[in-house]
Formats: sequence, structure tokens, C-alpha cells
Amino acid sequence: MATKTSIACVQSQNGTHQRRPQYTPNNIPDPSYVRILDTTLRDGEQAPGAAMTSQQKLELARQLPKLRVDIIEAGFPSASKDDFLAVKLIAQEIGNGDYGDDGYVPVIAGVCRCNEKDIATAWEAVKYAKRPRLSTFISTSPIHMEYKLKKTKDEVLEIASKMVKFARSLGCNDIQFVAEDAARSDREFLYQIFGEVIKAGATTVDIPDTVGIMMPWEYGRLIADIKANTPGIENVIIATHCHNDLGVATANTLEGARAGARQLEVTINGIGERAGNAALEEVVMALKYRGNVFGGLYTGISTKHILKTSKMVEEFSSLHLQPHKALVGANAFVHESGIHQDGMIKHRSTYQIISPEDIGLEKSTQVGIVLGKLSGRQALRKRLQELGYELKDEEVENLFWHFKAIAEKKKRVTDADLRALISEDVYQAEPVWKLGDLQVTCGTLDLSTATVKLVANDGSTHVACSVGTGPVDSAYKAVNLIVKEPVKLLEYSTISDTERIGSIATTRVVICKDNNSKCSSAACNGESVHPTFSGTGAKMDVVVSSVEAYIAALNKMLGSK
Repeated sequence: MATKTSIACVQSQNGTHQRRPQYTPNNIPDPSYVRILDTTLRDGEQAPGAAMTSQQKLELARQLPKLRVDIIEAGFPSASKDDFLAVKLIAQEIGNGDYGDDGYVPVIAGVCRCNEKDIATAWEAVKYAKRPRLSTFISTSPIHMEYKLKKTKDEVLEIASKMVKFARSLGCNDIQFVAEDAARSDREFLYQIFGEVIKAGATTVDIPDTVGIMMPWEYGRLIADIKANTPGIENVIIATHCHNDLGVATANTLEGARAGARQLEVTINGIGERAGNAALEEVVMALKYRGNVFGGLYTGISTKHILKTSKMVEEFSSLHLQPHKALVGANAFVHESGIHQDGMIKHRSTYQIISPEDIGLEKSTQVGIVLGKLSGRQALRKRLQELGYELKDEEVENLFWHFKAIAEKKKRVTDADLRALISEDVYQAEPVWKLGDLQVTCGTLDLSTATVKLVANDGSTHVACSVGTGPVDSAYKAVNLIVKEPVKLLEYSTISDTERIGSIATTRVVICKDNNSKCSSAACNGESVHPTFSGTGAKMDVVVSSVEAYIAALNKMLGSK
């Protein structure tokens, strides 16, 4: 498959410019260049309650080339028909996009287990991309092989080699082999299995700390040992994939790079299974600002798009960031201490090691266009573009009238309001139910009641009344009477723009099907059985917002059947 030489310029912290090397699956001409694989759409979406709709996945995939990530891990095509279609659409559109004259086109990767059906399905999804990749995995640790796979080392070795050869036979020349739970695997077995898959045609070998058990010095030694002892390792790229169970995913990833890994697998905001993955923004900015301590390592990431992408992922996943999250949290560049404020006034570098503008926190995104009831469609469209949203004309038109309705009730519509409206109006799942009307009565007499009218997707209306411990509880019980689905509420939270009274309240809920079984959420203890579904609502009335969020989660649950 033909490749173009990339001439993208990357500016390092010292001001010098370096060029993005041409893409060859198993080789990076510049030993200082580090590829970034973003797995937000795959591993990131596996965070409990973070499932995104197909439209949200596509919109995020459109944003990732603006970040200039090297590889987009688009999903797990064999997981479901919806996942297959989403990966295929991303491969067709994003994997063939025109991103300027520098030759940059992201690799589109599909994840698959080491079996022919999975691999063939993944290839059918990604083969339309200009640079398709198959990422196939199998467990290599004793505990996984004995209890999960119920296979011997020899059997796993044979399967791995055979399936890499099968992937090559389909016409794929970019194959990543993943040794699941490599951190707890026998070193000698890792050298052996990596050597065999390299001979079979693998171009990247991935060393994941699947359960997040390693310390940085241990993970760095693991990468160094594999680099020193695996036959043929000089002919492939070594990749890291670190989880954050002990809070060291970013540190492990950086140590892996220092030890010789040249592909780093990360997610936006660090979302992912359990405690999440290494965060793209942390890894990339550490290399940008401290690349000198890593021997001059650099990436091709356009860091000015980090904040916009972070906010998009936060909204789509319904996973709100803690205020003190490094780089992208609300407090990352805020100073309240009088001493700090005085220092900042005199010279910003007294208390800030990173320029906020480097991640896209610019004045234009804080005090640029002020939107209110006199603002027009073009002003709204411009502000949405600044926030990273590229909407169709009809989507802007529909959003405009909802925006005007809010603007009539408050002097200024904030960025938080716009993101809430986007989440509610544009990126929700195809509705099975919509909220028609809602009336609640509440007070101090513990007699909260709610009357709810829902509209089904066939246009029919359904009304129910219920009593609960508060307005939200009574409204949810009324909804349940109509929908007639056993539902367990796992999480409920509501936030609002705290700049002023009269702002939009954004509510997030997480639910699962309730049939006296355990749920796959941190809020439920025990073995995971049922998936969780999240929903968000955005209204000036917190009860209406809560009901909208609940219905959005129900729609996702019903749509997954």
C-alpha cells in the first residue's frame, strides 16, 4: 500500500521545528518520534456508563485528526452491529480525509480477538481506510491462560502465530499484536510469543499493563527487557498500554517511552475501564514540556486542540472531570491564593509551567463572542465551531430556536449552556420515548407527586401519575409505570453553570436493567452481568432536566436490545 512522506512541522518546547516522519507500519525513520494511538472510542468507551451513540463516535472521530493523532483505534467491530457500522463509517470518512498537503492521514485500527471470525469482521470494517490496521489480542499471563482461556502456553503460541498469518492473508499489512495482561506474564514466554508473531507478520507489538499493577520502574524494565531479548524486535514498533488502577498510568507510559516504546496508547481525559487509561493530554504535554529529559522525544500532536477535544469527550461520555484534573480540569489554570495571584500578576511563569494557550485555552474561548437574545445564527455557528462542533445546517437551525428560548430567560448563554444544549438536542440516542409534559407537586409534607406524559416513537401519548420521596423520585416512578421496564438507578448527579442564578442545570444518570441481578458499575458490587447506560438532560428546571436525563438513558437501554 502506497504511503506519502509527511512533512508536518512539530514545534518543540525550545522553539525548534521537527517533521512528522513518513508512515511505515513497522518502522519510524526518526528514533525520537513517538506515535500516539488514541483509544477513546474503544477502551475509553468501556468506562462504566460512558457508552456513546454512533453519531457521537463519528463526531469525536472527526475531531481526532485536528489533534493529529497517529492512530485512531475506532472500536471493536465484532462487538455489535452498531460498533461494526461505526468503525466502518470512521474508516470510510475519517480514514480517507483531506487533511492538508503534508501527507497526514490517521491510521484507523479495529480491535479483534485472536480468532478468524473476529479478524475477518474487523478487516471488513477497516479495509476502506487509506491506512487500515488490525489489532488482535490474546492473553499471555498464567492466570488468564488457566482461568479465562483454559489453554496452555503452546496452544496460545500457536493461535497467536496462526491468527497473525491469517490477518496478513486478508491483505492487511499493518497488524498489531497485543499480549493481554503482559505485565503479569512470564518474560521468557513474552520473548517467545513476540518473536513468533513478528515472524508471522506483526508490525507492532503491544505490552499492556491490563490491570494497572506495575510501578514505573518495573514497567520500564519490562519494555527494556523485551527490546533486548525478543528476536526480530528491531523490525517492529513497541507499544505501551497502561491502566490507572494505582494512579501511575501516565508515569508508566512515559517510562515505557524512555525505555524504547515508540507508540503510546492513551485516551482523552484518561477515561477507560475501571480507573481508566493513561491520559493523552498528560502524556503529550509531558513530552512537549519535558522532552529533554526523555532524550528529545516528541509527538505530532497539535496541542491547541486538546481542551476542545477534552470538553467534547466529557460531554459525550457523561463523565464529568474533577476540577483538579491535570491540564483540562476547571482549576488547572485558576489561582485563588493571594500569594499566587500576586505572583501571576507580576509574571505568569511564577506559578504556571504551561501556557494555557498551548492546549487551546485562549481568550477567544473565554470572552470572545458573547451570546444573548439578540445573537443570530452565524454568531451561534461561529461559537460552536470555536468549541469544536461542526454541525449540519439543519442541526444549527434546530439548535438555534432552543438557544433563543434560553436566551430570552437569561442575559447571557454560556459555553456550558451550549454544550448542554448540544448534548441534549444533537447527540442523544434515537428516541424510543420523548418527554411530553411534566407536572410535580412537592413540599414539606412528604407527599411529592408527579404526572408525566410521554410520547412514543409512533406518536402515541401515555400518561401516568406516581407518589415518591421527592419530585425527581416521583417523576421517575411515573416514567417507569409507562415504560414498563425494570430499571435500577445507579448514579444521579446534577451540575449547573455557577456563574449566575438562572443557568441551565445539566443532570447525568446511570441506570441498568433490574431483574435482581448485579450491574456492571462501580455502584454495584459483585459479578458484572448487565451493562450500564448513561443519559444527560439540560434544562433550566432541574426536575425537567432530571427526567430528560432518565429518559435518555432509558432510550439507550431500550435501543441496545
